[in-house]
Amino acid sequence: MKQITQNFHGVRIRIESARPFDEVLRRLRAATGKSAVPQINEVAAASATAAEFEAEVNRRFVGPSGFMIFAEIDHAGWIGKYGIERRVLRVILGNPLLAITMMREDISAGLFAPVEILLVDSGAGSMLYYVRPSTLMVVEPNAKLAQAALELDRKLDLLVTGVAG
Repeated sequence: MKQITQNFHGVRIRIESARPFDEVLRRLRAATGKSAVPQINEVAAASATAAEFEAEVNRRFVGPSGFMIFAEIDHAGWIGKYGIERRVLRVILGNPLLAITMMREDISAGLFAPVEILLVDSGAGSMLYYVRPSTLMVVEPNAKLAQAALELDRKLDLLVTGVAG
């Protein structure tokens, strides 16, 4: 067995919005499609080619932003037991057609695909937190991976600022 340890620096972003939690969540859901990993795997198993897979994923799951929501984790359902009375929703979203652009350059980029957003009710509005994907995925020099990851950063930034703005 061989263990290799690499330090890297992730960049966490917080967007503060005057929009209420429910409105931001509604806008996020309107901008994204919805799927689950088993559904993506079913489409992959039924597709004879990459082109067929891409067409079906785009047709069935991808929203206007280019993303789909895979899961929502409602932390508010349990943090109230500890005296934290806030709405907090972790949203896992992505798109396998975006992920492949990075994973073909470095398979370990799959550790950070899909991406995540944390939506928090701030009382006066809402906050969205996320980590810039390229800061997690590109830990060694790799120009093609960096280019693909920066494109994912751009798309995620557009989605988050669009739903919060």
